[in-house]
Amino acid sequence: MAKGFHRDILKIKDVEGLVGRITSRLKEDVLLRLQRRGGVIGLSGGIDSSVTMALAVRALGSERILGIMMPEKDSSPDSRVLATQLATKFGVETLVEDISNTLTGFGCYKRRDEAVKSIVPEYDPSTHQMKIGVKERLSGGNLPPLFYLTVVNPDGTQIVKRLPSKQMRTIIAASNFKQRSRMSFLYYHAERLHYAVVGTPNKHEVEQGFFVKFGDGGSDVFPIGRLFKTQVYQLADYLGVPEEIRQRTPTTDTYSAEQTQEEFFYQFPFQELDLLWYAFENHYDKAEVAEVMGLTTKDVATVYSNFERRSKTTAYLRSAAINDYDFFEGADE
Repeated sequence: MAKGFHRDILKIKDVEGLVGRITSRLKEDVLLRLQRRGGVIGLSGGIDSSVTMALAVRALGSERILGIMMPEKDSSPDSRVLATQLATKFGVETLVEDISNTLTGFGCYKRRDEAVKSIVPEYDPSTHQMKIGVKERLSGGNLPPLFYLTVVNPDGTQIVKRLPSKQMRTIIAASNFKQRSRMSFLYYHAERLHYAVVGTPNKHEVEQGFFVKFGDGGSDVFPIGRLFKTQVYQLADYLGVPEEIRQRTPTTDTYSAEQTQEEFFYQFPFQELDLLWYAFENHYDKAEVAEVMGLTTKDVATVYSNFERRSKTTAYLRSAAINDYDFFEGADE
């Protein structure tokens, strides 16, 4: 290894140069390769969509960008406020598509709530909040993580139950209507304007499978798809993303109870996760990584194993439709 592992290893030395390369490529991809007039971006008030929009404005100009906010009844009001603030700063036109009625039509809330009630019969969506997530750290074991259901009572107390796989799959499948509905609205506006859908996933979301197939994973281009979250924040600072967004804790904004991305999926703070993923990806010695990260060598080995397992189990999400049914091979024509 040409250089030792250290905590500043992901620091971008030339942010201006990187931004220039990304925006040049994005402009080429949208206008020439995809033959589109501009870009549509879903705005959540989070760091990833904010940096993506700022990059798109530099690449294409604010007049060629449409930002779309797509709240639903479980969304945090802060998301719309921050997204509006961002768009105003960068001079981007926005519109709001409230997807609550769409989700009701799909039975999103009904299917989810029925699964929750099968575990916590007293759950009432009009008075209770809910979320699902994992409790173990990524270094806690090699087995797939166990999911738990948390129901928050009106007085703030919590009911926490282990989530059986059947109900877990039902809750996740129902919740995924949200991302798939949003992508439908994005493509509606992209098609009417002859724009491309500019996706917002970062490197971890793409490579660890923290996205919904044909939902937020269904875009035309991923300008930050090779950037670690730490690096996304570095770009945010350079691009002038509002401080309120840069200081906001990354959340899922999917369930009615507040929840961080770490709690739901990643099992590590993103600052630690980025370094561990980089070490895993570049085959750094486990003992060296353990010393830098304040972990044991066994912890790092477990994290590496879990990264590998997660990459394999989520490969399905990144795969295109299988289209090699060539039954005519070798047949006479």
